[in-house]
Amino acid sequence: MSASAELSDGSRAQTGRAPDFYVVGQYKCGTTALYEMLRGHPQIFMPRFKEVWFHSREMRVHRKQLRRNRRPETLQEYLSLFAAARPEQRIGETTPSYLLCAAAAGRIAELTPDARIVAILREPASYLRSFHLQCLSNYTETEKDLRKALALEGPRREGKRIPPHAARPAELLYSDHLRYVQQLRRYETLFGRERMLVLIYEDFRADNAATVREILRFLEVDESHPIETVEANPTVRVRSTRLNELARSVYMGRGRGPRAAKGAIKAIAPRSVRKRAFSATQRHVLLGAPRPPDEQLMLELRRRSKDEVVALSEYLDRDLVSFWGYDEL
Repeated sequence: MSASAELSDGSRAQTGRAPDFYVVGQYKCGTTALYEMLRGHPQIFMPRFKEVWFHSREMRVHRKQLRRNRRPETLQEYLSLFAAARPEQRIGETTPSYLLCAAAAGRIAELTPDARIVAILREPASYLRSFHLQCLSNYTETEKDLRKALALEGPRREGKRIPPHAARPAELLYSDHLRYVQQLRRYETLFGRERMLVLIYEDFRADNAATVREILRFLEVDESHPIETVEANPTVRVRSTRLNELARSVYMGRGRGPRAAKGAIKAIAPRSVRKRAFSATQRHVLLGAPRPPDEQLMLELRRRSKDEVVALSEYLDRDLVSFWGYDEL
């Protein structure tokens, strides 16, 4: 049965509660920290892992996972993630790909037509730079130069020049991430503006607690509960994509590299030990602080994105042109 058919057939006979709200994105906009802060609220329940991917499954990494972190394939598996929620709690989930995935809004509306939607957006040039660095660190991207990675978008739309571990090639179509108004209108059409809260990442960075309290008010839960701020998923630089991939292949026990050596390591070291060693190697050897951005490229990206920023300003009725410095271009 297809995903859409299962939702159509199963939503009426579902056993279990579906989410009351969804944090739909964007990537690199503080959604990991927000997930941690929201799940600490006693009136909110969120699943044990961030990024469920159920409504954007065609974009998900398909690989064998530990059972405790297995992402749901069926509606009942999905609903089971929220089975421990108390009746008085608001249920939510956070999957940033729901903003990028064109089909996700419709799937969410089919399952939960009265859901509330939270989106977080970021200044386009800084977003692309940070997202590109994330793609390098998680093996989705292999081109370290952002300008060259952007130039590869054309061939990649034709299925060419896709990195070997890019399980979600659509993510590497960088310009698609910046269609902010189009993405928001998909949700507005199905849920209405009154059920949407669109936040700005720079506001969240400046005052985590104030942004979280705005979300709590939107969800109609107690906003006076103490909020413990969280720093999560910082932007990092990959020093060597080749060494990073080699270390990953040893940790995973597969892929390129000396098979005999990897087989021996896999045989004598449990996955948990290999994971800790890999994480330590990444922190101390493979990853580092980002270098200063290429200001000429940032200027070009801002000029290229100005029309979208103007449109978003009109859509949100907020002067993001001045706030993000686009009035000085």
